[in-house]
Amino acid sequence: MFEYMGDRLSKAIKNIRGMGRITEENIKDALREIRMALLEADVNYVVAKEFINDIKEKALGEEVGKSLKPDELFIKLVKDELVSLLGGDYIPLETSKNPTILMLVGLQGSGKTTTAGKLANFLRKKHAKNPLLVACDIYRPAAIEQLQTIGKSLGIEVFTEGKISPVKIVGDAITYAKENNKDYIIIDTAGRLQIDETLMQELKDISTTFHPDEIILVIDAMMGQDAINVINGFNEALTLTGTILTKLDGNTKGGVALSVRHLTNIPIKFVGDSEKLDGLSEFYPERMANRILDMGDILSIADKVESVISEEEAIETAKKMKKGNFDLEDFLTTLKQIKKLGPLENIIKMLPQARKMGLNNITIDPKDMAHIEAIILSMTPFERKHPDCLKASRKQRISKGCGRPVEEINRLLKQFEEMQKMMKMVNSGNLKMPF
Repeated sequence: MFEYMGDRLSKAIKNIRGMGRITEENIKDALREIRMALLEADVNYVVAKEFINDIKEKALGEEVGKSLKPDELFIKLVKDELVSLLGGDYIPLETSKNPTILMLVGLQGSGKTTTAGKLANFLRKKHAKNPLLVACDIYRPAAIEQLQTIGKSLGIEVFTEGKISPVKIVGDAITYAKENNKDYIIIDTAGRLQIDETLMQELKDISTTFHPDEIILVIDAMMGQDAINVINGFNEALTLTGTILTKLDGNTKGGVALSVRHLTNIPIKFVGDSEKLDGLSEFYPERMANRILDMGDILSIADKVESVISEEEAIETAKKMKKGNFDLEDFLTTLKQIKKLGPLENIIKMLPQARKMGLNNITIDPKDMAHIEAIILSMTPFERKHPDCLKASRKQRISKGCGRPVEEINRLLKQFEEMQKMMKMVNSGNLKMPF
């Protein structure tokens, strides 16, 4: 989402490389470029102006030490200001109370019902919670059915009493949760096409009656500057504890993320980064700043890996690689784990210098991974452990079994052989890893 803005910022910073010191004159063009990048990304004008003034003031007041070059110092200042603009510290979701009550609010079409399912899935995986989804959108056609479908696909219970008073539904849901060991209640409230008194009064009634621990506004990141008015409108009535920005995997310019915290003081707690029900990520300002500046987001990659691969499995795989015992059976297991991480191109984009190396435009067809999996599954256990035995007749049999040409099988075996050679070189110390 921040690719265009990030590229413009990188270009602006590049223009001051090679200069002996930072002066008002030699950072003037860079600051102008940054200002234009922010405005074109739909960052609020006041926010962009303050951002530039803060960087200018700090840059001219900094002494360039021997250990830092002017461009390195400037990058550091830009990153620090981005982190500050995005909220500074990471603010986690409330999870300590039993049961914790969370109310989702927002306009119609913001992705609120899907986000309710994503949140429930996140809480179950990350915090080992036993969540209960509560269907309180009694107005939108099929809203209750949509939440029930999401709950069924996740194996998470949905509480519904049909189209009766939302306040009564919430009260009954809380009672039900306590009786059935549900420790996290997620209330999916009704959305509207615009903020109106009827909507607000209904939400106020739920809030004043049950005092939710979290009141989270779900907002479409593609709204642009209108998002600020929506946030302030909801906050005046409900006292929001945070926001979730959805559709950040789309073509949004991302300016709303840079404006929200500064103008409303409401923290961004999550971002929706894919349409899948595991496509919800905690919002870390520093990690996001790193991604904007193409510095990578290794910590988020690590978080994703930890969610699908246990420490014991990782250690065992590493041992096999070190000993040179990593075979196609292990490769198949690793492939299945990688698939759980979601679209691989999203992971690749988090690598340092991904945009500079052109990796941000890479596309990986899920069918390619499915074909590799089919080829390996068509082998016998012995063949997976001893791929050297795969001669012409065996390859013909495998080809018929998986429906892929022999050339594709040969290519896979060649790539696997090259990977094994690289592992041996790394373990022997003849090849240094680039990280």
